[in-house]
Amino acid sequence: MMPILEYVPATLKVMLVFIIVLIAIRRKISLGNAFLLGSVLMGVIFGLKPKTILSSIASSVLYPKTMSLAVIIALILVLSSTMEKVGQMKRLLLHFQGLISSKLLNLVMFPAIIGLLPMPGGALFSAPMVKELGEQTALASDKLGFINYWYRHIWEYWWPLYPGVLLATALAGLNLWKFVTIMVPLSVTAMVSGLFSIRGLNDNTQPLRPPLKARPPLKPFLNELSPILFVIVFGLGMGVFLSSYFPQWSVSREIGLITALCIAIGWIWVENNCPKTDIRKILTNPGLLGMMYMVIAILIFKGMLEDSHAVALISQEFRTNHMPITLITALLPLLVGVVTGITIAFVGGTFPILILLIQSYGETQFMTAYIMLAMTCGFIGVLFSPLHLCLLLTNQYFSCRLAQSYKWLWLPCLLLFAFSSAYFYLLRYFFA
Repeated sequence: MMPILEYVPATLKVMLVFIIVLIAIRRKISLGNAFLLGSVLMGVIFGLKPKTILSSIASSVLYPKTMSLAVIIALILVLSSTMEKVGQMKRLLLHFQGLISSKLLNLVMFPAIIGLLPMPGGALFSAPMVKELGEQTALASDKLGFINYWYRHIWEYWWPLYPGVLLATALAGLNLWKFVTIMVPLSVTAMVSGLFSIRGLNDNTQPLRPPLKARPPLKPFLNELSPILFVIVFGLGMGVFLSSYFPQWSVSREIGLITALCIAIGWIWVENNCPKTDIRKILTNPGLLGMMYMVIAILIFKGMLEDSHAVALISQEFRTNHMPITLITALLPLLVGVVTGITIAFVGGTFPILILLIQSYGETQFMTAYIMLAMTCGFIGVLFSPLHLCLLLTNQYFSCRLAQSYKWLWLPCLLLFAFSSAYFYLLRYFFA
């Protein structure tokens, strides 16, 4: 260990590494490179020898769940890109139009449907539909922008196709179905709390132009949605089956999801006669390898935190100073979410630290409650982040200023935080 750092508290050492990682991200260094840099710095600062650092990195990379998680996230991006490339997402929205007569539900459901499939800047995809429907109402453009932005993200607390959800459950070792069940009330709360900011709209509002008269059939909409439903039902169902009958397989659940994603992607390619050139472009997209690399780097970061005994030392310092673990769980993801504007960044950057701290505090039985609180607070930070791509694109499309967006965001975010705080203590009571 470097002599100058020998007497520096472990908390400050980790904070130094954390600040360097955040600076690297702000300097446009990729998340993968930033976390790998942080991992090496962590090992050096805590006095690990080069051979031990390399051994820690190798063991994290070769861990079966590391590669399976990286493959799943890459396949989700392939599915998303494929549906966009062949026009299936656009057809999905078009077939939905007119199924619901309520203007309020139509405005909310368009971005919500887009939110079922993780896409960078996906809010821009639903923006034209929201704007077109908004012409039938008296809502201002900044309020329409809020609707498009808020309801695009109502599923991200638990929807199994989101990389942040998969990474959180993998890091914490939680059962995915159990986590989904516990997190669903957060989406319900997000739906309801968003209504407080659009309460100026009701179905008695006089339309500025006549609405569609005939209600279209439901079947075409379900046909376009079927690949996503297949991944969720078959993929997760197969994972449960394999884990029940082959418990010795450490990646049984992941195999189910990988199989379902591959089938769904091939299904879309065949059904839409996707040209080989388009398939090649989708599969050779540098973003796929970049995302896989990022997931691997995050798990290397987690492994280095364990191998350097950083969290054990931090835990001892926190206990000495009587620092509440609940406060740390809420604030750390929130701050990183605001700084980065990316869900997987606050999950990958803070959850390895939080999970080990929770365990060291003897609170492992309440892990699900803590992860719920951390996930919610971190995502509130992401929603407020001026670096969030969806916020930037929505504001640009609806000609809104950042201050106008915050005017509508603060109340539903406050209600979401209040609910998650109360829900946290309810879960603690239940798991006790």
